[in-house]
Amino acid sequence: MSTLLVWKEQLQKIYARYSTYIMKALQFVLGLCVFGLINSNIGFMKAASSILCTVGLSVICAFLPLVVMVIAATALVLVHFYALSMPIALVSAIIFLIMYIFYFRFTPKKAWLVLLTPVAFALKIPFVIPVAFGLLSAPICVLPAAFGTIVYYMIHFVKMSSSAYKGDDAKSLVEGLMAFTKQSLTNKEMWVMVAALSVSLLIVYAVRTRSVDHAWKIASASGAVTAIIIGAAGKIALNVHLSYGPMALSGVAAIAVGLILEFLFFSVNYSRTERMQFEDDEYYYYVKAVPKIGVSAPEMSVKHINERKEQTDSQETVLIDSRDVKQASEVRRQPQQKKRPVPKPRNQVRRVDHARAADEILLTRSLTKELGLENLEDELNK
Repeated sequence: MSTLLVWKEQLQKIYARYSTYIMKALQFVLGLCVFGLINSNIGFMKAASSILCTVGLSVICAFLPLVVMVIAATALVLVHFYALSMPIALVSAIIFLIMYIFYFRFTPKKAWLVLLTPVAFALKIPFVIPVAFGLLSAPICVLPAAFGTIVYYMIHFVKMSSSAYKGDDAKSLVEGLMAFTKQSLTNKEMWVMVAALSVSLLIVYAVRTRSVDHAWKIASASGAVTAIIIGAAGKIALNVHLSYGPMALSGVAAIAVGLILEFLFFSVNYSRTERMQFEDDEYYYYVKAVPKIGVSAPEMSVKHINERKEQTDSQETVLIDSRDVKQASEVRRQPQQKKRPVPKPRNQVRRVDHARAADEILLTRSLTKELGLENLEDELNK
């Protein structure tokens, strides 16, 4: 578990550093899935269904807001419908216009949900959508999820009945138009799946926001089970074409995605839950505090060391130190020799003796003169 937490911290650091590039790459992958899904199912116009067009649109939409990708996908669908039948394209344009009026009014920032819902249906895991967005978002996501479901079934209807819409006479065109309108608006399977996704998303959000332990796990399981029950009930009551096996696999995938999202966005330790009570002049406050689980990623520092160079340097240092110690010991062992006086030259000694004698004579005369002994010496000499 600690290893997974360390990986999570490292992924968060990588995303924080390269978030712009990661988002552009994800937008490019989403564009490939959306445009590839459209071209592979209703590729009636050969020029628009080419690989070059798919990749080009994905690259362009990767550097633009997701709303532009929604509009581009809608235009691509209408182009293929127009290549099949102009009345089909007209009816589809009206349906798209009604949906997008509500979409741009209530959820203009949920474009990725409109795009992801048809992709999830194409991958046979539609119940992942309500579980994932019930955990991460708000109940308003019901609208874009429902619109994405309707778009998928419109494409599915045209794919399954494309041969019936290719008539050239007016009668066949009118019949095809009426059949497409009826299928688009009164298809029971589509409305059962819309109800399953909507109710499941609301239940996931309601359970996730409760202050019970393991709320995210309970919400994921309850949302997946609710979607399966509604699908099974619609199959039995309305006789719609839904298989139990794909629905069960979709529910299991939804629970697995819910557990992954909980680990990434809501890792808490319920064993250390604390409950506190506060009050002021007007209210009492009951607080439940659940600590998050966090492990700091270890920071690795690489230090390059040249072992050979260090060994040679240490050997030279040891040799130098041993030499210094040896020389110091030899100097200490040698006895200290007394300094012998340097003999001065004889001429210099004689000059020094004459100078001393002259100084003594001058000193004697000055003392004799001062003491008045000069006359006494003259009388004695006489």
